[in-house]
Amino acid sequence: MKIGLGIGLSSQIPASVSAYLDQIVAAERDGFPVAWLPQILGFDSLTMIAMAGPRTSRIEFVTGVVPIYPRHPVMLAQQALTVAQATGDRLALGIGLAHPETVTTWWGVPYERPARYMREYLSVLMPLLAERRVKFAGDFFKSEVGLRIGQVKPPSVLLAALAPKMLEMAGSIADGTVLWVVGRRAVESHILPRINEAAQKAGKPPPRVCVGLPVCVTDDARRGRASADQQFARYGQLVNYRRVLDIEGVEGPGSVAVVGNEKEVERELRALASTGASDFFASIFVPDGEPSGSEARTRACLRSLVGKI
Repeated sequence: MKIGLGIGLSSQIPASVSAYLDQIVAAERDGFPVAWLPQILGFDSLTMIAMAGPRTSRIEFVTGVVPIYPRHPVMLAQQALTVAQATGDRLALGIGLAHPETVTTWWGVPYERPARYMREYLSVLMPLLAERRVKFAGDFFKSEVGLRIGQVKPPSVLLAALAPKMLEMAGSIADGTVLWVVGRRAVESHILPRINEAAQKAGKPPPRVCVGLPVCVTDDARRGRASADQQFARYGQLVNYRRVLDIEGVEGPGSVAVVGNEKEVERELRALASTGASDFFASIFVPDGEPSGSEARTRACLRSLVGKI
């Protein structure tokens, strides 16, 4: 299981573009194989990846995830192919519907028939990435265009998928999924069976399953989980995450966060790897009242596990 490091997370948004890029460079220097870049309210993730490409040589970039409602699939295909070339084919494009609470409030557009919207979106995006050409007419999108972008390998596409229809698309059309605050039991019982079955029926290879979770190395696990519940409380309220937390049988994000001392964190990550998850994406957080050096301790623990799980 690959261990990737979150960059530019909501609780750790860098103050400047240069500071953001420095974090990516440091992640590569520390040996992390993947940098996971969310697209929330901070800097634009694909723009940052394009700038980080020339400053790095090995690390893979995963957007986790770019919301599709504000970006037409033709425009996103152009952007993703541009970034893929700028990084030497080190981009995995994570995309998602976002949430009804944010789509209608942040961008002021309807959140209607979301699964159908995503299926049509992929019907435009995937051919453009693979062949640079598409001809499609549906309820939401009508597009006939050919792109003039060559000499670049199409980036893989990962869906933020929690519901059955989305997991089916993630396995049969896309290349896998990027998850957030989904615990081990839900990964094993809800995510993997559906996405693997969809890929198998479509004749595709096993999909990539990237599990993003808050993580903290601490000697006070109870305080750490309580702090995670506070810092990530929003994700226990959004309807899509709430359904999966209910499948897990827990109250809030703190119950699925990876929290404990070094041995306990390693044990949790090994248990997650045993489910068949391909990647773990770490969102490092610092509990309230934790001694200075907490973030460095967590980072050191994760770094020591790279390539060993």
